[in-house]
Amino acid sequence: MSQAIELCRAVAFAGSFPLLAGVDLSIGSGEVVLIEGANGAGKTSLLRVLAGLIPVATGSIQVLGYDLLVERRSVRTEVGLVGHQSFLYEDLTAHENLQFWMRRPAVQVIEAALERVGITGRIARTPVARLSTGQRRRAVLALLVARSPRLWLLDEPHAGLDTEGRELLDGLITEAQRSGATVLISSHEIDHVSSFATRTVSMSGGRINSSDGGNSTEDVHDVS
Repeated sequence: MSQAIELCRAVAFAGSFPLLAGVDLSIGSGEVVLIEGANGAGKTSLLRVLAGLIPVATGSIQVLGYDLLVERRSVRTEVGLVGHQSFLYEDLTAHENLQFWMRRPAVQVIEAALERVGITGRIARTPVARLSTGQRRRAVLALLVARSPRLWLLDEPHAGLDTEGRELLDGLITEAQRSGATVLISSHEIDHVSSFATRTVSMSGGRINSSDGGNSTEDVHDVS
């Protein structure tokens, strides 16, 4: 199995505060990995580092063949991040948001993605500001569907979704894995996500505590 992600003693900061404290992690292509841990464990920081949004101060990090020490911007075209913020423009519709973020792709691509997540007709052309929380989450998922990134980074992705929306998301994750994408999911819903994840990685204090399953052999490497 080829490696989608390789971190070696990766350290990242927000000012002087350590976000990642010497992380070693290896994740194979096509894995669905649950990242679990308490609030402040470093889960969101890890996802943002992998998305190229936070620079690594020391150590090494390879994502989809990119060296993030020098190619942090390049990796963003290959990665889809769903976080606590939607980054949707509220005065634009879901349809218009997809047009903007995808640099005006074929209309058919946008409409197919919106239909896949259940945003059609009037809802697709309603300003995001007037959509429900669940509909906004679906609009963000539509962007992932349309882009088909090689790496999915999902931070508490089930939050704000009803039962139908949760089932939809689980289906999208399965489809992404079958297409060869790698999926990392930071979630407190351990029982639910672990039911379909190929592996679980546990974090605390910006460190990897344990990793079960998969092909990783990393241990905890402390930085003091």
